[in-house]
Amino acid sequence: MSSTRRLSRELALQVLFQQEFAPKQGVEAGLETFRRSFDAPADVWDYALQLLKGFEVNHVAIDAVIQECSAHWKLKRMALVDLIIMRVAAYELKFASDPVPAPVVINEAIEISKKYGTVDSAAFVNGILDQIVKH
Repeated sequence: MSSTRRLSRELALQVLFQQEFAPKQGVEAGLETFRRSFDAPADVWDYALQLLKGFEVNHVAIDAVIQECSAHWKLKRMALVDLIIMRVAAYELKFASDPVPAPVVINEAIEISKKYGTVDSAAFVNGILDQIVKH
């Protein structure tokens, strides 16, 4: 399950990153673009879509939670990859109808940030997500 969910989270990251540059494309269309290029089990696509739709519905509240828990950083100043990783994780932590345990969400976000972010991403993401859990 962990590897399935990890792939879903990575897909959500990629779709949301793509949407920053093509904002008129919906999450389903964005995910479909990746579906044409990558082969993955149905449950990977299903969970990725759940994450994307969850963020889409709750994006204002998710960004507000991240902003509130990142004392000295404005969202606009954050690295886009880090921000998107935290958005997906914040959805899972605070808004998902079937919440994932916080240690799992934070660990997954850290591992994904090590893969896609900078040298400092993992510590940055960990610090803010820890604050979100305590909030």
